Amino acid sequence: MAGGYAGKFLEVDLTSNECKDVTVKEDILRKYLGGRALAAKILWDRLGIKWGEVDPLGPENILTIYTGPLTGYYPGMRACVSGKSPLTNSIIGSTVAAEFPIDLKCAGYDGVTVTGKADNPVYIYIEDGATEIKDARHLWGKDGKQTIRMINKEVIDSLDDRRGKERMWKEPGILYIGPAGENLSRLAAVMMKWTHGAGYGGYGGVMGSKNLKAVVAKGTGPVPAPFDMKKTLQYLTKITQSCLKNDSMRRWGTGAAGYEVGAGTSSEPVRNWQEEWHDERSFGVDEFERKVWVKRYWGDYGCPTTCLKVSAITEGVFKGAITDNPDYEIQAYMGTNLGIFEPEGNVYVAAIGDDMGLCGIQGGSALGFAGELYQRGVLTLEDIGFPLEWGDAKAFGKLAEMIAKREGVGDILAEGTYRAAIKIGKMKGIDLMPYVVHVKGMAIGAHGTRSGLDYEPIIAYATSVQGSDHTSCGGMAPNKNAGDILWGFGDSAVICGFNIFEDNLAPMWGMLRSVTGWDITANDWYRSMGPRMLAIQRASLLVSGPDHVWSAEDDDNPPRFYEPLPSGPLKGVTTDREQVLKDKKKYYNSLGWDEQGIPRRRTLKRLGIEHLEQVFGSMRRK
Repeated sequence: MAGGYAGKFLEVDLTSNECKDVTVKEDILRKYLGGRALAAKILWDRLGIKWGEVDPLGPENILTIYTGPLTGYYPGMRACVSGKSPLTNSIIGSTVAAEFPIDLKCAGYDGVTVTGKADNPVYIYIEDGATEIKDARHLWGKDGKQTIRMINKEVIDSLDDRRGKERMWKEPGILYIGPAGENLSRLAAVMMKWTHGAGYGGYGGVMGSKNLKAVVAKGTGPVPAPFDMKKTLQYLTKITQSCLKNDSMRRWGTGAAGYEVGAGTSSEPVRNWQEEWHDERSFGVDEFERKVWVKRYWGDYGCPTTCLKVSAITEGVFKGAITDNPDYEIQAYMGTNLGIFEPEGNVYVAAIGDDMGLCGIQGGSALGFAGELYQRGVLTLEDIGFPLEWGDAKAFGKLAEMIAKREGVGDILAEGTYRAAIKIGKMKGIDLMPYVVHVKGMAIGAHGTRSGLDYEPIIAYATSVQGSDHTSCGGMAPNKNAGDILWGFGDSAVICGFNIFEDNLAPMWGMLRSVTGWDITANDWYRSMGPRMLAIQRASLLVSGPDHVWSAEDDDNPPRFYEPLPSGPLKGVTTDREQVLKDKKKYYNSLGWDEQGIPRRRTLKRLGIEHLEQVFGSMRRK
């Protein structure tokens, strides 16, 4: 076995209550590494022949939680969650940071694959090679903080009883869902550390559909040995030094962007993307730092950047709310997107999202969509139950709880903005698609394309095989250090993208070789390994699912991104539709795909995935 791997994966069948160890052949790991790419391979191998028939929220769906060869060595610990997405019906690799992945590896596993459905709520407990499926009925209905507190106590008390009190036991790694996941919301995240979420994809709903409240790991063994420890430590030193030089990220995290993206680049969602510019200095990171931060350096295991902060409201109408920075995406989607321009209101809504287990981006998008419908008189006071005015954090917080619990109009919004627009549109007799800012059923990241100053290329969302992932965005040629290719590596290795420095990637590729012992170069990933992953994800996207049939028009920006910006210094500027069409063809060609975005036969053969021709062949124009 190559260095960096524990050498086995855990497979849990919740229907039969069976747990077994599974090995993955080294040549497969060599081609896919782990995380997102390996999940795509395994999911398609097992479900691909019937992909369109599998209900993402049914027992046939498979949930994967995988680490990668660099987990435990590269600064910043993450796990990659995947399966058939309830939002897009495709394969999305969604990563989340905290201690679970290092505990899992030190317990002897590279990942967990979950199948079936439990009769009653359960959680999976993994401890140093042993696995138990434990009753979680007492945890069902609990929010994030309550869940973590209760599991921590159970595990540590058990360790004290069984293994003695000669040491002070550190809390286990916990991956869990809140009420949103339990109620099968398509907006539900898989949570860690009460503020972190694997939000893209809606996999919290998949866990809920399996009656799986949590996966808990406690590992006391060593991290799997690298192939070359000396070189690995040398690369670790170089990467750590780069992290420590990133002063802005260390001091403020991505939360530094809450004011700058709106005022500086006119590309921040304001009131459901009706605008993208604001000059609200009350939303500057210095105001967050001064008013709500109670801990200025908070990070995950082994991370020198510590870009996270802890925010708490200690007085006033929002007293008791506690969350992280918030980071930029949450500042935007649960702040400016809702017409909220003060840190306290933003922290309040974000904290409710954390407790409920809602994805900050998808949940925030649903809230903003509802806000615009109320503004336009489509949703009324009678429909919602209370006024939903822009800037009213209390009202949006209440609606967030309704979405998580599927109460009232929240039951419809829990389906996501795309599906909600269809259903509400039929109820009201109105086409609501112009107000839905989505690509392939999924809300986009909080960076607009209209100004041309933020996200380039302008096809970043339109061509993403992840639906509309703002990190793993499409549109970059395979040999460029951005987009699906580079972030796809981070999602597969599995490492934190914020500790990847595009101006000097040599230490990252060097560490991959020193840990695994494989002679993998950047070119290997850019030209074959990465595109192989993208092709499999593309297959799952094109096959789609029972409620949507793919067409070439789906590779496009939201309609609102072609409307002129209504305010700010770039008023009147918009995304060039003709350039979008040209850039898509250019990007597809760079990957060896045809003008429709369908991988060519010779490309599949070069990548060693000829079996996908059975999917793509019938889709090509004759």
